[in-house]
Amino acid sequence: MDKVKAKKYFGQHFLNDKNIARKVVDLLSMNTKNVVEIGPGMGALTQFLIQKDINLKVIEIDRDSIRYLKLNYPTLRERIIEGDFLKKDLENTFGEKFSLVGNFPYNISSQILFKIYDNKSVVNEMVGMFQLEVAERICSNFGTKKYGILSVLIQAFFTVKTKDAGHALNGDIVRAKLFRDGRRKRKFINSGYLSPYER
Repeated sequence: MDKVKAKKYFGQHFLNDKNIARKVVDLLSMNTKNVVEIGPGMGALTQFLIQKDINLKVIEIDRDSIRYLKLNYPTLRERIIEGDFLKKDLENTFGEKFSLVGNFPYNISSQILFKIYDNKSVVNEMVGMFQLEVAERICSNFGTKKYGILSVLIQAFFTVKTKDAGHALNGDIVRAKLFRDGRRKRKFINSGYLSPYER
C-alpha cells in the first residue's frame, strides 16, 4: 500500500524524522509495561514501540492509516483500536494503569490533555510531540503570560518536562509523569484557576 496522505480534517501531520521518533519513545519510563499510542498514522513511533517489551495498543481513527498499519505491521492487527480517542473509555483499555504516547494533532491537543486529566487514575504517564505553542502552555511557570488552565491542571498532578526535538519542526517533546501520591501538594497549586476543577 502507498503512503497515507495526511488529512487536514484529522489534523494529521506525519512525523518523518526517525531520530525524533526514537527520542519520543525513549522518554517512556523504563518500567512501563502498558502503552497506548494515539494516532499512529504510518507507524513513525510504532516501529520503535514494537521493539520494546511492552503491552502495546494503538488507537487510530483514519481507516487508510489502519489499512497501512495492518499491512506493514502485521503483529499489530489484534492491537489496533479503531475510533476516536476522545470518545474511548480509557479505564477499560487495559484494566490497569498505562502510558500514553503520540505525535499529537494540533487541533485536538488541548482535548487530549483534558482527557488525560480526566483519566489520571489510569494514565500515569504521557510522552508526545506537541506544537511549540501548546508545549509551552503545558510547561509554563506561574506568573508567565502562557501560564493558564492547561498548565495548572496538568502540573497539579504530573511532573512536566520538555525536550527540544532538535529539528526545524515547530514543536517540542513533552513528558508528563503522574506524581507518586497522585497529586502535588496544595501549596504549589494555590491558584484561582484550580478551584473550579477540583474533583
